[in-house]
Amino acid sequence: MASPLVDRLGATSVEHAPVIESAGGLVWRERDGRLQVQLVHRPRYDDWSWPKGKLEPGEALNTAAAREVAEETGKPIVLGVPLPGLQYLTPEGRVKRVHYWAARRASRDEDRPALTARYPLQPPSRDEVDKKSWLDVADAAARLTRAADRGPLEALVDAHADGRLATHAVVIVRHGKAMTRAAWHGTERDRPLTPVGHAQGAALVPVLAAYGVTSVVSSRWERCAATIEPYVRASRARPELSDHLGEAEHERSPSRVAATVRDLLVSGRSSVLCTHRPVLPTVLDVLGQHSRRAVANVLPSRDPFLEPGDLLVAHVAATGKGPRVVAVEKVTPPVF
Repeated sequence: MASPLVDRLGATSVEHAPVIESAGGLVWRERDGRLQVQLVHRPRYDDWSWPKGKLEPGEALNTAAAREVAEETGKPIVLGVPLPGLQYLTPEGRVKRVHYWAARRASRDEDRPALTARYPLQPPSRDEVDKKSWLDVADAAARLTRAADRGPLEALVDAHADGRLATHAVVIVRHGKAMTRAAWHGTERDRPLTPVGHAQGAALVPVLAAYGVTSVVSSRWERCAATIEPYVRASRARPELSDHLGEAEHERSPSRVAATVRDLLVSGRSSVLCTHRPVLPTVLDVLGQHSRRAVANVLPSRDPFLEPGDLLVAHVAATGKGPRVVAVEKVTPPVF
């Protein structure tokens, strides 16, 4: 599942109540200097709300958000910064939790690798959504049927005012579960993934696609290259495999790893970097140097930093002082 390092929703306050997890997004754009968002109308409830929906079995929250928004708006999107979620009791006595992200329309050219890696878009059903509307944010606040839905909108407006809304993602992945050193009799750089590790690599694909990853950078060592290979195949991206992201080269020259991370922060392209546990302190140090204080304070600080197959999504905004990490999420993709 996906969760921000600072939980947007917190634990449910209703003990023993069945929980329904759902996810969606606030799709935004700028027109003539005005911030606009997209609302959908659901005929079943006769309400105007944000596009969202329930998770499918084995689906990560962020993957569900990208899928549901695309299905209900009819256009693929790319997830941005996480927004405050909502939780409430349904008339049946269940707890409904809705997780939201800011989102932008995907570009067929710039986001082609991520779109290629996704499942085909299902056409929206008019039984679920019969109208869609782009509105200035003040008009959207007035149009929303539920007052609680204005909470994520207010956070979106604040992020836009602070220059934290237009972002690209730099995703840090620790390679999947590998054979133990004791069980492997080859070289360290050739130590392979276990079957679980291969499943973790496959589980990364829809998550990376949801964040619009177009650039792939990885340690050349087998366990990293194999972890990222499913996304490379699905997206048809051309990976950059590097020896200096391996454990031995990092020990000799951590500055080259730091330079690679800085390049990804500056690039403006959503990217993924796959590396090893001993390399993560250098990676996280660079992220911390380019982070807002509130973000730097919640970056992983204890070994092992990330578990095998886990990823950290850093949302990066361009500022006058250079790239700034304005939000982070830690994700454990579901593996079956």
